[in-house]
Amino acid sequence: MTPLHFEQQYESEWDELAAQVRLILAGRKTQSASLKPLQGEHVAALYRRACEHLALARARAYPRYMIDKLERITADAHQVIYQRREFGVLRAWRAIAYDFPRAVRAQAAYVWLSAALFLVPTLLVGWLVYERPDLILSVVDGETAAQFEEMYSDSAEAIGSIRGADENWTMFGFYIKNNISVSFQCFAGGMIAGVGSMFFLIYNGVFGGAIAGYLTERGLSQTFYSFVVTHAAFELTAIVLSGAAGLRLGHAMISPGRNTRLQSLVIAAKECMPIIYGFVVMLIIAAAIEAFWSSARWLPLTVKYTVAAVCWIGVLLYLTLQGRRAD
Repeated sequence: MTPLHFEQQYESEWDELAAQVRLILAGRKTQSASLKPLQGEHVAALYRRACEHLALARARAYPRYMIDKLERITADAHQVIYQRREFGVLRAWRAIAYDFPRAVRAQAAYVWLSAALFLVPTLLVGWLVYERPDLILSVVDGETAAQFEEMYSDSAEAIGSIRGADENWTMFGFYIKNNISVSFQCFAGGMIAGVGSMFFLIYNGVFGGAIAGYLTERGLSQTFYSFVVTHAAFELTAIVLSGAAGLRLGHAMISPGRNTRLQSLVIAAKECMPIIYGFVVMLIIAAAIEAFWSSARWLPLTVKYTVAAVCWIGVLLYLTLQGRRAD
């Protein structure tokens, strides 16, 4: 279907939706005979149709003026349907309950690619270092490897770091800084045609896999995995999602379609904003768990692994199911 045919076929629906929205915003109870009655279900149906048309127009790279018109109409209709401008706690709740998981599912192809770029090197290098521990020196120097052994040894006061329990808040701040730094490298690297995102995903996968394989071979698997397994549900997922957002930006730059590269990048950035907000929140949660839960030696292993299983299942179900009714 050509853009002109598409516009001729559906423009009447768009104009009707825009007119209904104007009437509702103006607070009028009556309207001209040429319009259908003001009914919530009818407006909602027109809105859903316009959203479908917007998605098609973007996918088919239809002219910019058509996409701009549909974006404007659907944005206005969204505010009418939800009957209020959302700010503060209400807006944050909608972002968490709907926008974030729906955005992740909308970018599923990039999420799967990002997961592969991160997990394949993690598993491959982890297995190689486990089989040949000397390969750890190809990733980190001997001093760093020795520090990791000490951090996860049976004599460490708090698992995962050389510190006292009174420094939990300090470590919480450190973890936030470190986690956000890693994730934003994966995201911002997308500006280099996506190559930067690929590099940082693979690099972090290689580093994490090497450390895991080395500590497992050294007989420290119990302390290491009991430390990482819970907060990893949020931290590793956030890294994958940040990489996916970066890959989306990179694709927009490489293949802008009928838009200019700047227009394509702006569209991609808008689509990824809920993911960016979401993975930042996940990183903060991960840092809190890592500082106050993961490092605790007094917690039984069965409790740690049970909570970890709940976290992993919860994160996966949240991203795959939450907000589907609104879809």
